[in-house]
Amino acid sequence: MPAASPNLRAELNGAEKEGPEHDARIFGEVTDLFLSNVDRLGESQIAAVDGVLAHLIERVDAKTLVQLSEALSIIDRAPRQTIRKLAFHENHLLAAPVLRCSNCLLEADLLEIVKSRSQQHLLAISDRKILNEALTDALMRFGDVHVSNALARNAGARFSECGYATLVGRAERDEVLAEKLGLRLDIPGSLLRELLGRVADVVRARFLTASRPVARKKTQGSAGAAGQGDAARKAIDYTQAQSEVVALNRTGKLNDSIVNRFAVRGEYTHVVAALALKADVKIEAIEPLLEPDRVYGLIVACKAALLSWSTTTMIVRNRPNCPPSTERELEQCVAIYESLLLSVAQWTIRFGSDRILGKKSEPVAAVAAAGRK
Repeated sequence: MPAASPNLRAELNGAEKEGPEHDARIFGEVTDLFLSNVDRLGESQIAAVDGVLAHLIERVDAKTLVQLSEALSIIDRAPRQTIRKLAFHENHLLAAPVLRCSNCLLEADLLEIVKSRSQQHLLAISDRKILNEALTDALMRFGDVHVSNALARNAGARFSECGYATLVGRAERDEVLAEKLGLRLDIPGSLLRELLGRVADVVRARFLTASRPVARKKTQGSAGAAGQGDAARKAIDYTQAQSEVVALNRTGKLNDSIVNRFAVRGEYTHVVAALALKADVKIEAIEPLLEPDRVYGLIVACKAALLSWSTTTMIVRNRPNCPPSTERELEQCVAIYESLLLSVAQWTIRFGSDRILGKKSEPVAAVAAAGRK
């Protein structure tokens, strides 16, 4: 640290006599000194900075502290006593940045804050990139509905079985929470099954036919392959496949084994045409369900089309340009397939079809409206 630090410490000793402006000046100088030299400072020098900043925190205005909190929240070698004082501060606006991002806070600190501070503090903690089961259990216990929703949308939050059960129970009375929870990649199949049975038909239909995150192994070129698949599917002509499927159906031969064979052979124009015909929706509504992020909707379509689980699995496993399904994803798919009554699956896929086709028509409608202006 530069030689000015002893002078700063001397000024600090008389800070109480000098007043707020003096405090703010020292605070600003030490903050700037630290931020501009953090990569070159040793532990003893960081400790010296920590002593000054922590001592002055209660005598500096909130705006300055918010700026400090934001700056220190992303620094792994931030002064720990200062970070802790900011995190525990009763003003949630200046505590929030370090609560959301700082790696310098211990789990014990976070648990203590969960039990003793405001809902805004808990909400900030709920946004951390990684939350273990102990923290999510505590947040579920002391947090309100906003905290529950934040946790449900946080892909980095890990839940105990008890924590997940609590979320499912709350989702019965909270449609937004139910939708977020239904789209989580890590929800156990047993609890997804319970969620499906608790929520309203429209809520269930919304998350079953919505796009969701995709769990995939990081492989070179996988993103490019998916992108090529998107472009290829947009250009597919289903006319011949439709004609053949309609002919098979007319003679009573469009059965489970035929669709299974289409999937095994990779004849997905025929798979799409068969699903559309058997589920009584348009091909344009089925085609997007082959995307990696629409597997729930594909399961619903297969159920609505009276296909067996064996054939449904074959369709899921052989989708073109899709990463292999994880064990958890297959567990979730089984839960959906087995939980839905045929009538519910048929209503759900038609509900989803209206949403998909409605979204496709939005750009056309926008262009037409612009042309009329």
